[in-house]
Amino acid sequence: MAAEKLIGKISHYFGHISVGIIELADDFKVGEKIHIKGSSTDFEQVVSSMQIDRQDISEAKAGDAIGIKVEQKVKEGDLVYKV
Repeated sequence: MAAEKLIGKISHYFGHISVGIIELADDFKVGEKIHIKGSSTDFEQVVSSMQIDRQDISEAKAGDAIGIKVEQKVKEGDLVYKV
């Protein structure tokens, strides 16, 4: 298994549209795989799109808050790793 790198954490979850907001601590690009882990959350997915302020972007940097479509429910405080 490749080493995972902590890149941020979930700051908000919009259940009705399955979107998680990630406060990034590192740079990130569309197409990269993430692992979201928390007390009851544990899954991996490839990020196919992300947005900042409802604008589609292809890459984000540390300090950005990005919205991504998540395949499972996430919670505030869940940690996000790059796989």
